[in-house]
Amino acid sequence: MKVLVVGGGGREHAVIRKLRENRDITGIYALPGNGGIAEDAECVPIAAADIPGITAFAVEKGIDYAVVTPDDPLVLGCVDALEEKGIACFGPRANAAIIEGSKVFSKNLMKKYGIPTARYETFEDLDAALAYLEAAPLPTVIKADGLALGKGVIIAGTREEARAAVTDMMQNGRFGKSGERIVIEEFLEGPEVSVLAFTDGKTIKPMVSSMDHKRAGDHDTGLNTGGMGTIAPNPFFTPEIAARCMEEIFLPTVAAMNAEGRVFKGCLYFGLMLTADGPKVIEYNCRFGDPETQVVLPLLESDLFTVMRAVTEERLAETEVRFREKNACCVILASKGYPESYQKGYPLTIPESVREQVYVAGARLQDGKLVTAGGRVAGCTAVGDTLAEAISAAYRIAAQVKFENAYCRRDIGARALQAAQEV
Repeated sequence: MKVLVVGGGGREHAVIRKLRENRDITGIYALPGNGGIAEDAECVPIAAADIPGITAFAVEKGIDYAVVTPDDPLVLGCVDALEEKGIACFGPRANAAIIEGSKVFSKNLMKKYGIPTARYETFEDLDAALAYLEAAPLPTVIKADGLALGKGVIIAGTREEARAAVTDMMQNGRFGKSGERIVIEEFLEGPEVSVLAFTDGKTIKPMVSSMDHKRAGDHDTGLNTGGMGTIAPNPFFTPEIAARCMEEIFLPTVAAMNAEGRVFKGCLYFGLMLTADGPKVIEYNCRFGDPETQVVLPLLESDLFTVMRAVTEERLAETEVRFREKNACCVILASKGYPESYQKGYPLTIPESVREQVYVAGARLQDGKLVTAGGRVAGCTAVGDTLAEAISAAYRIAAQVKFENAYCRRDIGARALQAAQEV
């Protein structure tokens, strides 16, 4: 079978590596892919948001199955367009991808169906939003309604910061149309947990939990990023909490989407906060997380392609989804200056001995050699019997991957190690 994977980051590299394990797959195309992915798939320079281009390519090449991973093409209807051409897909249709595409939609969905989340108000009028802020408890969380490259969430500690964030979004157009509507919600406290789950709209099977590290600097300092590293499983996500989340959040979310006529089939991401009042949803994503995928998929013992096809064909209930009882850690190597301005074009060296444990995110081929081409350049992932072993091994791998101006956090997994000792 010929498989197409839409996207071009570390997440897509992890998905492609896992798909390669299936012997029924005779060829994998990545649109657009990247310089590192080119070793594992045929990369085609068609942008992930170019839905007509993707569809035309898929038809021309006789693609049998497509995996759409990034948020933009899912929200834009890439799965809809491919399925209309008779191409089976993994990923939700646009009317279900709205669960990530609109925070106003997702918050209203949770409120309507009693799914625990932060208290909130939504606004389309700047003056009304500013007036609400005068009495809102601090800190407060301000979210752009639409997709904003993961940067549309501001935690404001003062009223001045809150007013500036709201004005920046609604009046100054910082996130374009995504910021024309906003959500202002209460600030939740507690350990954060990421849970990716396979669902075919009838059955939901969570993957192993993970813990992301969003801030650019050690000890959760600096600016928010797309993620500087992850570990799995998350020690805060105990079997008792997992069972509670299944009953109070996971199953009710699938049922709510069905009730709204928006059947969700694909990977549903739950960003959770384990508060003193119980687990609550911070956000939904309509796809695999990045870099959570880079620690979750290496622990997947079942065949990924088999599971994906079961989701598409609504056979997930009868399909085994099994994970190894081990630990994984991913350390992100980034360009110095990320997530703001940074230099690109530096030679990137990945030794053959660790190549299979490095997922390339931001690199391109120049004269046949890899050079950096993004903020997050590579994810270095290791699996170990214990979390400590996985962390140590991931940092050993990271030390062997070389490019000028590289930096990484030195404390990935430290909080989880402490929690594991306390649990």
